Amino acid sequence: MNARAVAAGDTLQLRYALRPRGGDDIVSNFDDPEPETVTLGDGSLAPTLEQWLIDLVPGERHVFLLDPWQAFGASQPELVQTLPKPDLPADMEFAVDQLVEFAMPNGQTLAGRILEIGDDAVKVDFNHPLANLSIEFEVEIDRILPSPQPSPACGRGCEC
Repeated sequence: MNARAVAAGDTLQLRYALRPRGGDDIVSNFDDPEPETVTLGDGSLAPTLEQWLIDLVPGERHVFLLDPWQAFGASQPELVQTLPKPDLPADMEFAVDQLVEFAMPNGQTLAGRILEIGDDAVKVDFNHPLANLSIEFEVEIDRILPSPQPSPACGRGCEC
């Protein structure tokens, strides 16, 4: 019997690593005791990476060599912002190349890398840290988790 391949919306247990092509791992969970659980389409993994998981079969290890446009795209100049220091939290400390999370009015956070620190302002790059880079995306699907079965009473997939 052949194993089922990954499809959109599946919940997976997987191991993966991201690195600049030919470089060191930026993130990897291959040495973690347990694989990471992600649901395709829920935002926990970048959609540009999710697409490479479709049709993979559990137990196989793959390395995808991605050009910038296939991974995190090109840097967008409009995502480099100069923020006045008075608009930032007074207790926030800054260092060049530091990654900082900023709270948005809607409650979400936005990460940026500090480029410059001036007397009155801080220049921050809100582009993805891997923008403009050719990436190696190494992945192994451990297993595809079963989908919740709809309750016979309602048929909507909830646990009524």
